[in-house]
Amino acid sequence: MYRITELTRSGRELFHTGDLAVIWGVENKNTLYTAIKRLVSKGELVPVHKGLYSLLPLNKIDPIKLGLAVIHSYAYVSCESVLTREGVIDQVVQAITLVGSVSRRFSLAGHEYICRKLNPKFLHSSAGMETQNGVSWASAFRAVADLLYFNPQYYFDNREKIDWSEVRQIQQEVGYV
Repeated sequence: MYRITELTRSGRELFHTGDLAVIWGVENKNTLYTAIKRLVSKGELVPVHKGLYSLLPLNKIDPIKLGLAVIHSYAYVSCESVLTREGVIDQVVQAITLVGSVSRRFSLAGHEYICRKLNPKFLHSSAGMETQNGVSWASAFRAVADLLYFNPQYYFDNREKIDWSEVRQIQQEVGYV
């Protein structure tokens, strides 16, 4: 069976080198990298970032899933990205803000990303979290709690849209206070 067929059957768009090794059942690194190199040269596999490949061109991939794939560990969308969407912040936020186990700032495919590092004991709390299309999103209240954890003096444009009792409850559930 062709290797590209195995990838398309997986139903995924993005693959790390380790994922390709498992899907193809390849243990030898030289064999793996040769197969990847051949698929890239044929245009069947698109290099995204070091060790990350895609079946689709970068402009056809959801930018949030792309950013989460680059982080390569658990992370969720929070802070300014969520609060702008919810109307709590009026400013235009250029970067997609993620919260994860690493602190990183990067750009990819015309999108800016900021990943803020959060202590694992807080990171894996499910309080105020939602999953949409396989992506974890903070609720507006969790995003406010996260942002106050990172910057206690943060200014919110529309404070009346925030239910502060709900934010305090999430802060307690997560363990911020």
